[in-house]
Amino acid sequence: MLKEAAHLRGILKGLNGRGYKAYKKLEGEYEFSWYHLSIDHVQGDPFASPSRFTLIVPIEKTGIPKALFSNKRRNIALCDFLARSFKKETERFSGRCGTGHSCQIYIEAGRQEILERNSVVLNGNNLEVRFFVGLPAHGRSILANKAEEVIFHHIPNIAERGLVYKNLNKRQIEEHVYSYEDQEILRQRLSELNIVSFIREGAILPRKSGVEDRPLKGAIPFVCPRGLKIEIELPYRGRVSGMGIPVGVTLIVGGGFHGKSTLLQAIERGVYSHIPGDGREYVVTDPRAIKIRAEDGRSVVKVDISPFINNLPLGKDTSSFFTENASGSTSQAANIIEALEIGARVLLIDEDTSATNFMIRDKRMQSLVKKEKEPISPFIDKVGQLYREFGVSTILVMGGCGDYFDIADTVIMMDSYRPYVVTEMAREIARKYSTGRINEGGEKFGNIRQRKPLPESFNPIRSEKVKIEAKGLKTIIFGRQVIDLSALEQLVDIGQTRAIGHLINYYAKKYLKNTNSLKDGLEKTMADIEKYGLDIVLPYRIGNLARPRIEELAGAINRLRSLRIR
Repeated sequence: MLKEAAHLRGILKGLNGRGYKAYKKLEGEYEFSWYHLSIDHVQGDPFASPSRFTLIVPIEKTGIPKALFSNKRRNIALCDFLARSFKKETERFSGRCGTGHSCQIYIEAGRQEILERNSVVLNGNNLEVRFFVGLPAHGRSILANKAEEVIFHHIPNIAERGLVYKNLNKRQIEEHVYSYEDQEILRQRLSELNIVSFIREGAILPRKSGVEDRPLKGAIPFVCPRGLKIEIELPYRGRVSGMGIPVGVTLIVGGGFHGKSTLLQAIERGVYSHIPGDGREYVVTDPRAIKIRAEDGRSVVKVDISPFINNLPLGKDTSSFFTENASGSTSQAANIIEALEIGARVLLIDEDTSATNFMIRDKRMQSLVKKEKEPISPFIDKVGQLYREFGVSTILVMGGCGDYFDIADTVIMMDSYRPYVVTEMAREIARKYSTGRINEGGEKFGNIRQRKPLPESFNPIRSEKVKIEAKGLKTIIFGRQVIDLSALEQLVDIGQTRAIGHLINYYAKKYLKNTNSLKDGLEKTMADIEKYGLDIVLPYRIGNLARPRIEELAGAINRLRSLRIR
């Protein structure tokens, strides 16, 4: 039931000095002059997770032009911009005024990537802004005057400054919305251009550090090499030129510290669109590209790794391979097969994070250890089959093994962060210096088998309650299970991690029994998110989820140690 703001003020005045749990009386929806304020959930004490608030604003009250949210792409970008704008204003007014989280105001907003999230949502004609407030207390006694200041002064000012169009930077909001739309359109056009990734001329690829994703000051802008330069006309930016990486097998080579891994990292993050000023705007990659690495110690459940590993000692079956502690080679084989199972179109591999014996067996090792004694068919002999038989391209960073020159369609050499196309030179070297190695890949790649999880795989209950929680970016608590996502390198936002935990539960409840495979069920799950938004995964309103890709959702399920396959 909607109540007047004056009623809320009256409740507050009667709470001063009372025990903290009396704040529960505030829950409800209140009418202010140009918006409604809903206090959705009040925290149990000052040290608990802050209370959940929602501003409900008629979009016409903000004055934001309809052109900025006239389609879904623009809607996502606008909501992302408003979340960042609202967050910037909370930093002006938020502070600590008592015990625990008292007087803190914050909202979940993005970093360098623009993601669909549910902290700001445009539902029909209303803009919903979901944020968190630490209701103030001294000890565990209510500070009603401070709460009144937060609710009746700070929040209205944040809303006015962060959401109303006349107070926003018009150029910035338009660039944010339209550059996002351009990047999404460019990503959709990659297949018709017969390329898997596009790196814009002048892009800034190096990051400040391994833990700081903002652009490195003074970094060398990307220079497009002759031979791979293409130009594309986009609705907002106009004509954009850059390097198009063709379909097939591409090697990125060069000396250490010359930018090989930096280029690959930009390519792997190109599955997302980036904010203006990031440096990687218009660096876009096929959305079904998956980074692959070795992952010692992970569990593998009934994955058909026989295309890569067969004839194990003691006759162990590799067409339905199971282990609780995979080696580097078996984990990398499983990671590739699982990626193909979920529909990967591009594999991204860096030799630095790969198992050597999985990637190559040279002539000398083939001579010493005969094929009948070696169960691994190395990737070098299977990567071409992947493209020819399934249309799956591969981009490899390779600094130490020239044997891959024999199978590469394109070779790019990085020299002082500048790329050069050296495909013909690499082929000439391959002809001149034959490796003499024997192809061990067989005539065909092998089968890609679809698996179906069993219902007992998924139990989110812990201490008689549903327990699904993100612990940082790379860990999910799912009931009594801990899911380690540290090898999913394209996961970029903790909101994605939270969403993955709840999406696993959503899939298990709604689609597990009624679909024939993991892929089928997850595609239906993601179709629901596309149609209805992230809010469907929880029974209450909260603004801390960001949309993940199906690839990371499947990756999390595959790393669930309770997973069982039919």
